[in-house]
Amino acid sequence: MTYTLDGELSKSALPKFYLEKSINANIETVFDTFSNFDNYQKLFPLHYPSVRIRSVRGNVSIVEEHMNISGQELVIMAKHVTDKPTLHEVFVIGGDAKGSYIKQQFEEILRGTKILVNIDLKLKGKMKFYNIFRKSKFEQYFASLLEDFKKNIEN
Repeated sequence: MTYTLDGELSKSALPKFYLEKSINANIETVFDTFSNFDNYQKLFPLHYPSVRIRSVRGNVSIVEEHMNISGQELVIMAKHVTDKPTLHEVFVIGGDAKGSYIKQQFEEILRGTKILVNIDLKLKGKMKFYNIFRKSKFEQYFASLLEDFKKNIEN
């Protein structure tokens, strides 16, 4: 990790990565599952112990989310913006990862749907200093979450 003179993590030390996964289902089914954050708590309780929708206006929703990342709870307020069935963006507007951005793009392929995920994490508070989380740990977590989405959709 890289620190500045005042002890803050430098921007170069923050996790930024890309994931890709093919899912054997049509694009609408895949999009609907990924953008149905209201059911994250029911579908993925190990990852999302609590999810509360605060407001919905058209294709924009404000959601309070508690995420469990390898035993550490991350509490965020997120703005979800959707463009059905090809795009789901998550802008973290408050909490432990304020300023983070997750972009999920969905593309039809021959045997299903390809999902492309760009993740740019900006960690705050306790998560910033949680040393066991390096870029590879966050990549492993989000890859595992993506695999859980795939299993849920395909089964």
